[in-house]
Amino acid sequence: MGDMAVGANSGSPWSGRTVLITGAAGLLGGWIARDLLGSGASVLGLDNAWDGPRATIPPQGVERIDGDIRNTPLLRDLLSGRHVDTVIHLAAQTLVGPAIEDPVDTFSNNIEGSWSVLEACRSMSVRRIVVASSDKAYGDASGRPYREEMPLRPHHPYDTSKAVTDLLAQTYAYTYGLPVAITRCGNLYGGGDLNWSRIIPGTIRSVLQGDAPVIRSDGTFVRDYLYVRDAAAGVLALADAVGDRPEIAGTAFNFAAGVRLPVIDLVRRILTLMGSQFEPVVLGQPLKEIQDQRVSAARARRLLGWRPRATVESGLRETIDWYRSYLKPGA
Repeated sequence: MGDMAVGANSGSPWSGRTVLITGAAGLLGGWIARDLLGSGASVLGLDNAWDGPRATIPPQGVERIDGDIRNTPLLRDLLSGRHVDTVIHLAAQTLVGPAIEDPVDTFSNNIEGSWSVLEACRSMSVRRIVVASSDKAYGDASGRPYREEMPLRPHHPYDTSKAVTDLLAQTYAYTYGLPVAITRCGNLYGGGDLNWSRIIPGTIRSVLQGDAPVIRSDGTFVRDYLYVRDAAAGVLALADAVGDRPEIAGTAFNFAAGVRLPVIDLVRRILTLMGSQFEPVVLGQPLKEIQDQRVSAARARRLLGWRPRATVESGLRETIDWYRSYLKPGA
């Protein structure tokens, strides 16, 4: 499996900056790191799961740091000792199922971890900070588009943990003047996601291994799927902007492709793109998740000039190609 080429770009606003990514072993963190390295930044990747089974493959050039975001002294040492300009806080327990099984662990990782990062940033005067919330923080809007001015009304542990993270970032912006903005992304997908319980990598791997893909739900749950490279571009656009435009501190930005699909339709698109004749196995298990989600990214388009570049088909094709290379025999 080849890695995307990275090289310095002296004309980039990121050239010469040092960026700390928490949760850098995750899908989004890996792609953000690639873009930053290609733009001439130095990247520190903090994670406690670099050697875990779901860790993405980091690009060459990331300085990998094993550590827990709840260790505030460690964070302060990193920020001060390495003259960090930007913090992109992605670290979280991101799986809905484990959050329901062990809410305390999820709350500790996502809520305590977030205030630890924000407090370290406050004490070290970091110039630009982005905190990852989630579209799940809105709760169930009965299919109405999520817009940033809507109240956050979560009901389940993961959703609540992200809503509290979101509110903490707003608190640090408004109370302490911290230059922090918030992302609320749709469902991310792309090459490098090794969490096989997720529908896109799980479906692709099943087909490549000669098995019919399995849908745990009844297949009717509707989501807005966002290609990870478009999400990475959005995070970096927001991080750059919040350092120069104090008026957007404390502001949340949705990032979404604007194309909603039921899970069953998404799986069938993947099967078609892979030339597979399999029919998905639908288990119909009840899930404590929001049935229908729609995300408006109008604010990001208007204030950041961000646009998703990938269509569903082009994003899925690139993703399938990545897994074909990664999972081929001898790879």
